[in-house]
Amino acid sequence: MFEHTESTADFSVEQARSLAFPPKVPACRRPPPSMATEDLDIQAVIGFRGVVPNGLRLHPDGEHLVFPLGSCVVIRNILQRTQTFLQGHDNQISAITLSASGKYLASGQKTFMGFPADMIIWDFESRKATHRLRLHKVAVQCIAFSPSEQFMASLGGQDDNSIVIWEVESGTPICGTPAATEVAKSVTFFSKSDFHLASGGQYHVRLWNFDLPNKKLRPTGCNIGKLRRTTLSLLVHPEDTVLYCGTQSGDLLEVGLERGLFKKSGPPKEFFKRGITCSVMIPNGDIIIGTGDGTLAKLSSGTLRVRTQNQVLGEVTSISLTPDGSHFFCGTSKSNIYWVDCDSLMAELRTTCHSERINAITFPFGYSEVFATCSMTDIRVWNAKTRQELLRIQVPNLECHCVAFMRDGKSIVSGWSDGKIRGFLPQSGRLMYAIHDAHQNGATALACTSDCGRVVSGGMNGEVRVWKILRQTQTMEASLKEHRGRVWCLKIRENDQQAVSASSDGSVIVWDLNTFTRVSCLFDSTMFKALVYHPDESQILTTGSDRKLTWWDAFDGQPIRALEGSETGELTCLAITRSGSHFLTGGEDKLARLWDYDEGVCKHAGLGHSGGITACAIAPDQSFAVTCGQEGAIFMWKIPEKVQEAALDESGLH
Repeated sequence: MFEHTESTADFSVEQARSLAFPPKVPACRRPPPSMATEDLDIQAVIGFRGVVPNGLRLHPDGEHLVFPLGSCVVIRNILQRTQTFLQGHDNQISAITLSASGKYLASGQKTFMGFPADMIIWDFESRKATHRLRLHKVAVQCIAFSPSEQFMASLGGQDDNSIVIWEVESGTPICGTPAATEVAKSVTFFSKSDFHLASGGQYHVRLWNFDLPNKKLRPTGCNIGKLRRTTLSLLVHPEDTVLYCGTQSGDLLEVGLERGLFKKSGPPKEFFKRGITCSVMIPNGDIIIGTGDGTLAKLSSGTLRVRTQNQVLGEVTSISLTPDGSHFFCGTSKSNIYWVDCDSLMAELRTTCHSERINAITFPFGYSEVFATCSMTDIRVWNAKTRQELLRIQVPNLECHCVAFMRDGKSIVSGWSDGKIRGFLPQSGRLMYAIHDAHQNGATALACTSDCGRVVSGGMNGEVRVWKILRQTQTMEASLKEHRGRVWCLKIRENDQQAVSASSDGSVIVWDLNTFTRVSCLFDSTMFKALVYHPDESQILTTGSDRKLTWWDAFDGQPIRALEGSETGELTCLAITRSGSHFLTGGEDKLARLWDYDEGVCKHAGLGHSGGITACAIAPDQSFAVTCGQEGAIFMWKIPEKVQEAALDESGLH
């Protein structure tokens, strides 16, 4: 189809195998040897990692959506609303693709500098991994299957920048070569040929001839004249006549595949802002493109003029057509999934989640059907069964640090980065009240009394303040200033007589809420991040930056026991069961661990997050636990039946 104009350094199967690193998982992703535990099963997830290029894929059967979330691949049945999870990666997934028939699914990940980045080929029908491929360094940028599904091409990240061709059946590398002298962004096979590919990136577009007998990849540089463009996306015409290149400058280039010559670019009048990030061709020949500023546009393939366009929230990163070509799913960087009509480009929001770090999670008292989370931008209330968003509360340009339901469920109380405490109605999200200047530099922790009459808050500067909440007025009853660092966590005893606060200054202070004085103080050489009362309130469990779990006597403030909670990262959150038999931890090591309280032994561990775990909670009915991460994902874990039975047995508390 075309002749090559230059040769590059290639390598054989034997050389490729010698380059591959031995199987090794970074230590920070492995549970410590002393913690031989059973797995925590994922019950459901809420989230979508929308920043992965072309990360949202619709299976050819039209029933399953495939997308990455953390280190998991999620397969969602659209009709039955069920989810399946493919777990095998140990860091966040950076590339994902489906073969033409949907038989194979491939995913690639990022990893740490100096480590190889894994790719996994999955059998879609059995949901099992068939091959683990380890050749690229640091990250996998893009993966593509050939039309016959016999071969697979993979492109490494900027530290690797090489294209490798793999045999799908055996999982062995056939050949590979540097993609270009500049950074490559994308690679794809031609629509009808297993032996021709295209790649694009910074200031280059290349066509490749895959010579199977000689195990060589031979490139041809495309001549696009004086234009200097960074190619973000590639689209091959179904008849293999032209290649459409979406560029960072916001125009679409048309390149002939016979000779690699530039034909035209469009749209002719005004380029799209923030670049063309993805594109697809619909049956009538028109091209639908997504851009970095959230524009969806339909272009005529003949003139590349805009026929119609629409706007969605976030950078468009994925467009996946239905089998009949009448609609498509659109994924954005704001973790939104839209269902879009190809004719009118009218978008309907189907799925949404946090796209940034989640700071806190809370359940209403005694009710497991809903829970609330707060993040860098908003508060959201979720239905735990359907995993649908029920309510979103946004305050522009502010971060919500903490959130809590009042015991009677009639309001949601939250602390914000502007130092205000805001109360909202839980059904409409309407603002009930705002306590101005509650804390300097932000309100970081909250707890509500059981009579719904008071709120105890902690601030960034270490103040603990008690507020009397009435229907029309909110007044400060006391300001307690002994902490010298941020207050990370607050808990109140069941009788509302005492509160306990944990701070980054290395102290935990028990306060009397009647006299507003200090009852006792616990010190340790750590930055305390979380604490819980045992349900009988005789002990306090704390954790923090020293990775230790410490049991304290609640009456005299003496430490009872200290254990190593993690070997690699600080622990940031704690939750305890109703009977106090078990507790849940999460931290920077990205593992959710379920511990036996009395034995101090980790019984179950769950791996799914690709960022550190920032918040955790156990549902009031003790049937599941929820963890939230820095990547914006919400994981719901099924609590094992034996643990559920022990958690519901409250006979030992009386």
